[in-house]
Amino acid sequence: MSEGPQPSEQYGTRAAFGLTADVNTSCWSAAITSPPGDTLALSICSAPDAPIGRYSLSLGQSARIEFVLLFNPWCPGDAVYMDNERSLEEYVLSQDGIIFRGTYKYPVPLPWNFGQFESGILDICLRTLDMNPKYLRNPGKDCSGRRNPIYVTRVLSAMINCNDDKGVLLGKWTDGYEGGISPMFWRGSVEILRNWDTQACQPVRYGQCWVFAAVACTELSAFPVESSPTLHRPTTRNNNLVIERYINENGDLVQSREMIWNYHCWVESWMTRPDLKSGFNGWQASDPTPQEKSDGVYCCGPVPVKAIKEGELLLKYDAPFVFAEVNADVNTVMQKKDGSTSRVNTTTFVGQKISTKSVGSDVREDITNLYKYPEGSDEEREVFEKASHRNKLLQQQQNQGLHITIKVGTDARKGCDFDVFAVVTNNTHSEKKCRLVFGSCAVSYSGYVGGNCGFKDLLNVELAPGGERKVPLRLNYSKYGGQLTDDSLIRLAALLFDYSTREPVLAVRNIVLTDPEIKVRILGEPKQNRRLAAEITLQNPLPEPLQDCCFSIEGANLTGGHVISQRLDSCVAPGEDAKVKIYFTPTHSGMRKLVVDFDSNKLCHIKGFRNVIIGK
Repeated sequence: MSEGPQPSEQYGTRAAFGLTADVNTSCWSAAITSPPGDTLALSICSAPDAPIGRYSLSLGQSARIEFVLLFNPWCPGDAVYMDNERSLEEYVLSQDGIIFRGTYKYPVPLPWNFGQFESGILDICLRTLDMNPKYLRNPGKDCSGRRNPIYVTRVLSAMINCNDDKGVLLGKWTDGYEGGISPMFWRGSVEILRNWDTQACQPVRYGQCWVFAAVACTELSAFPVESSPTLHRPTTRNNNLVIERYINENGDLVQSREMIWNYHCWVESWMTRPDLKSGFNGWQASDPTPQEKSDGVYCCGPVPVKAIKEGELLLKYDAPFVFAEVNADVNTVMQKKDGSTSRVNTTTFVGQKISTKSVGSDVREDITNLYKYPEGSDEEREVFEKASHRNKLLQQQQNQGLHITIKVGTDARKGCDFDVFAVVTNNTHSEKKCRLVFGSCAVSYSGYVGGNCGFKDLLNVELAPGGERKVPLRLNYSKYGGQLTDDSLIRLAALLFDYSTREPVLAVRNIVLTDPEIKVRILGEPKQNRRLAAEITLQNPLPEPLQDCCFSIEGANLTGGHVISQRLDSCVAPGEDAKVKIYFTPTHSGMRKLVVDFDSNKLCHIKGFRNVIIGK
């Protein structure tokens, strides 16, 4: 038995063994299981720590068997063993899922077709391993390392991005997407992996964090390592635990190196950690989005989630970086016109609403408690001190001085005009005269600020002791529509100046505009190998017509591993329905997720899905 181009007993990629009465589950072994006759049936058992990959088994002088060996999360001796059938169903066997994007207040579910069992995907995942620089330098040693899910996870963290190698995806966060496709276009990992494979391992253009995380999740599940994409909101792009955020006197954010992403996605994988002290088995965080180098390569993790919660920053791999992503404190500094600066009272926490899809349902599960103690608690601050940083968190005290919050109206839908409100409260015993600057601008999820969406500057805001004032700001589609990025995010900032103390108070809130709903109706009785139709409808919410409208569907075991698209021949007027009927033939029974995408000249990459139970 041998594996890889340079099989060696030293590396554990070559073994010789004979037939025994029964298989030995602790090592490579084989036993005859058929009764005497013309047909010979063998039961072959691999060592639980054998490297994954392609194997060739020789039987005597002439017979040869080719097979692929994978990790076995059902085997107690395997490093990825998980003793929970419902979790195995979710994290290994399910080919579709939900990735959560959006804002702290409004998480948006994004359906995704992971498709790890689609035709040819396992071969592509193995090719990903074979294209990594460690394999190209020393194939024998690299193949030997594949016995360890820690090693495989780390290799994939580097190979999903193309910064150091012939990785799968090229990231892009600014300007347009010429020469490629917007990250918002993708509905699943299958098309991305197939494009990379057929294009001679040239990177697919383009990806952003949720795309990197989802493709990594597909590859890990194919091997299979139990994995799940995880959303952190908001997060930072560096490992400095105290971030300086700069604004001007209008409350506008001044771009700096230390950007704060409005959300960030990475991957969790389940495995043992024999390389660490006891107590750190279980979920491990890894991040394929290229941000900082680890051992000279753009990769991150795996690091135990528990190590992040406990502030154990000396544990492998890249614990300080992941800790910073969910724990950094944010200080706001105002840059004045005369060149001076002053500290602004505000509250911004990093690492809120850490989310993943629940086991067995499409609802969001908040797993923040697995990564950190409650914000502001003694335990959270103690862990922060344990990471060798002082507590400089600036908390807005609502029972003292002036206080400001931002509220949003109920109709914050894309295409509508709606109001947002700055609510100013005077919690002092004296009358206050203030200036209120209330502005809005488009913003991308990675923190880059776009054009103005609405602005108000009130020079004389008077507040009686204990008084409150609610100041509206109208956001008109005619103003914000042309400014929005694909993320549909608007940043609101309300800056209050107290004329008596000259102290500024800042409130910041990001809102995501609600996309129109995609309605999906299945026509026909859903059965395996029976042609069905999906009737898909979307109402145009904009005060202008939609042109170049196109619906696309994709689903594991529903669309044959392909994307099926249909364009509309005419434009869709305001308030009218865009409607198509798309046919598909499911190939397997069970619960399946049909992922739908709508694209047009004005509404781009609106996502929806429909769960379909396919009968046998």
